[in-house]
Amino acid sequence: MLGAVDQGLIYAIMALGVFLTFRILNFADLTVDGSFVAGAGTTAVLIVNGVNPVTATAAGLVAGALAGLLTGVLHTKFHIDPLLASILVMLAMYTVNTRIMSLWNEGIRTNVGLLGESTIFSNTFFSMPKGSALSVYWITLGVAVVAVAMVWFLTTKFGFAVMTTGDNPGMASAMGINTNLTKTVTLMVSNGMVGLCGAVTAQYAGSAYIEDGRGMILIGLASVILGNAIFGTRFLWLAALGVLVGSVLYRVAIFWALKWDFLDPTDMKLISAVLIVVALVLSQSKSANAVATRLSPWRRRSDVPEQMSVVPNQFSPMAEIDAAHAASVVATPKPPKGRRTSQVAAPPSAWGTPPGAATTTAEGGPVDDEGNGP
Repeated sequence: MLGAVDQGLIYAIMALGVFLTFRILNFADLTVDGSFVAGAGTTAVLIVNGVNPVTATAAGLVAGALAGLLTGVLHTKFHIDPLLASILVMLAMYTVNTRIMSLWNEGIRTNVGLLGESTIFSNTFFSMPKGSALSVYWITLGVAVVAVAMVWFLTTKFGFAVMTTGDNPGMASAMGINTNLTKTVTLMVSNGMVGLCGAVTAQYAGSAYIEDGRGMILIGLASVILGNAIFGTRFLWLAALGVLVGSVLYRVAIFWALKWDFLDPTDMKLISAVLIVVALVLSQSKSANAVATRLSPWRRRSDVPEQMSVVPNQFSPMAEIDAAHAASVVATPKPPKGRRTSQVAAPPSAWGTPPGAATTTAEGGPVDDEGNGP
């Protein structure tokens, strides 16, 4: 049971990367299957060749980020559809990952064993037994650091630009945001997190295999869907927490499903598909949403915006402009009685009205700020 929790926490790093692309950037990125193995293979090869496990893990993160960079370049520079660009990179990464795993030995290799090697779970700082309360504690701490870093990234000015690009790319371009840069950097960050997950998973499992990345996008989507269905998306930190909990629940559900006698480990893909279908159906069910609303206090608050999937992103940089517009509407004085203006009920500019600006009366004369005519 604790081993399933360990794996769920480790896969939560990958799920956070999927959350960045699918929920925040609104980019259908399937590079995950390739960048996961790139991180795992790079880390395993470096550890076998005597590199420090921490350094090798960082190299796995960089390998995944480079895969995301390639997807971003294909989409932004060569104008290839996002889904097609990610599929092309995923296919190409199979060969690249095979070459990476072949670096530690002659011939074509599709797996690298780490049994007996020093990893972050063995001799880096201390011995950490797998599937124990100690491993759960330290993995939770590490995943929490990654989640906090992701939330901080999205609360920076560049993060606001990323969310604006995901909400409305046309509006983002009109505001002067370089959408090509935001997409490319976010893809690098997302796949870097996926590569980091692959690096940690290879050290936890004791090997890196070329087929380890198959179906990783399903695990990430299942975690995001489960987390959003339970915790909602009203707050950014709450959505990130939901992804972490969703990843753990997914692995625990797989663990208990495989306990049934009529199911085999080869049925895991079918179980994954069924869990995703159930999560999607429940997330769209009015009865399930009503139950979640009664159980979740943050869903009952009237002063909290609706979900990000329903209304424009609450973290958009346009929020300040909208607030200024609302304040100006309240503060705008009404024209004097008996004198109509030609701009009745015209909304004031969000950027403010220049001092001394005048409107025009129906008789053609100017009206100053106090409403006095000629």
